[in-house]
Amino acid sequence: MSMVQTGKLDLSSNQPIETRGGNTSTFTRVNFPTPFPSGSQVIVLAQTQTFNGTETPGIRLHDVTPSGFLIRFNEVNVNANVRSDGHHVTETVGWVATTV
Repeated sequence: MSMVQTGKLDLSSNQPIETRGGNTSTFTRVNFPTPFPSGSQVIVLAQTQTFNGTETPGIRLHDVTPSGFLIRFNEVNVNANVRSDGHHVTETVGWVATTV
């Protein structure tokens, strides 16, 4: 039996783009309104709901657990000539979490 939870948050980035795998010091912790049962395999799908900034705010997720997850914007590098600085204005991000 799967369980589903949803939510949204306002997220911004005042940090440079993160290029080192595993460095989550600039991520934001999101706690589920109700933790999933211990031992659950949880997946999270997140999507930007607004278009406030001109750069594309790529979303990075990490450390998805039955109690929550980490999230941050990591602006998308368009090409070799247009490099992201990592900073991004506040956007609303919607998320869905479910067990598999």
